Amino acid sequence: MHGIESAPMRGAALLLPLLLGACAAGVPSMPAAPGPDPLDALMQDYAGRVPGAAVLVLRDGEPVARRGYGLADLESGTAVGPGTRFRLASVSKQFTAAAILLLAQDGRLALEDPVAKWLPSLPPAARGVTLRHLLTHTSGLVDYEGLMAADTTVQVHDADVLRLLEGADRLYFAPGSDYRYSNSGYALLALVVGRASGRDFASFLRERIFAPLGMRGAVAFEDGVSQVAERAYGYSFEDGRWLRTDQSSTSAVLGDGGIYASIDELAKWDAALYDDRLLSDASRSAAFSVQTPVRDEADVEGYGYGWRIHGDALWHSGETIGFRNVIVRWPKERLAVVVLSNRNDPEPYGLALKIAALYR
Repeated sequence: MHGIESAPMRGAALLLPLLLGACAAGVPSMPAAPGPDPLDALMQDYAGRVPGAAVLVLRDGEPVARRGYGLADLESGTAVGPGTRFRLASVSKQFTAAAILLLAQDGRLALEDPVAKWLPSLPPAARGVTLRHLLTHTSGLVDYEGLMAADTTVQVHDADVLRLLEGADRLYFAPGSDYRYSNSGYALLALVVGRASGRDFASFLRERIFAPLGMRGAVAFEDGVSQVAERAYGYSFEDGRWLRTDQSSTSAVLGDGGIYASIDELAKWDAALYDDRLLSDASRSAAFSVQTPVRDEADVEGYGYGWRIHGDALWHSGETIGFRNVIVRWPKERLAVVVLSNRNDPEPYGLALKIAALYR
């Protein structure tokens, strides 16, 4: 049998040169299978039956990507969508700052006001602290988290932060002389909003920011007072599985991190930051300008009012138990990326930069 070629083999041998010739003559080949979507590839760790994420990319005010991945609620199997609302954590600070700037525009307060004008129970050491110092993390106020009992299980509120600080007659440094990121300062700003406006902080945000901008489901959440529709719950990965870790003893403090919102609502917020429908040109310019230099934080040359500043980028992250979020804006390019996630890790700032690179 050696050396004997079957008829089918002879046919194949005759056909091969013809096929090669056809390819050389320009006969189109079959199209290659499409590769994975670049954004989906970046987000693959958030897909499936795991705590997920919502991603928004805006260019010239229009969403060029608006997607949900994974689950908002593992127990019910509810998927993340564009309307899912996440606890923003410190991304909330830009809204607290905006509330103060609105009241300054109204003539109800001034940024140079001593905080003690509005919160007179503060101890003597804090008498030199101004609202501007609180906005820029240059107050030197003691971190309220360090004043709480280590074994506390009761949630504190903004008013409790004031009470804790009343018993701490000391500062880390003289007001205005240094920078130290401070949740204490933004909790006090929420109380100042209430005192200066005659409305509680959550109501002021709803009436002056959320409702006018059409962010109707966004809320500074107060348990037993308000509800979060389409809510994402926070999770942490422990001992090889995801556990719900949605609330901690500091989760009820509103001014430093208590707002819930969706990517669709943050799209409306981003749009309002380009014109004077909410904040004046002067207020926006001040908020987006370096008010104090920052030396010891990566990708942060300075801090404005509720915004970190890095070159042409304005950004802020938000980390709290069960949630990791970020918003990054390049106003000159009219480009913004938002990543909201309901898990304890990883921080998504680097991911947001990779996402932005797909659209720049």
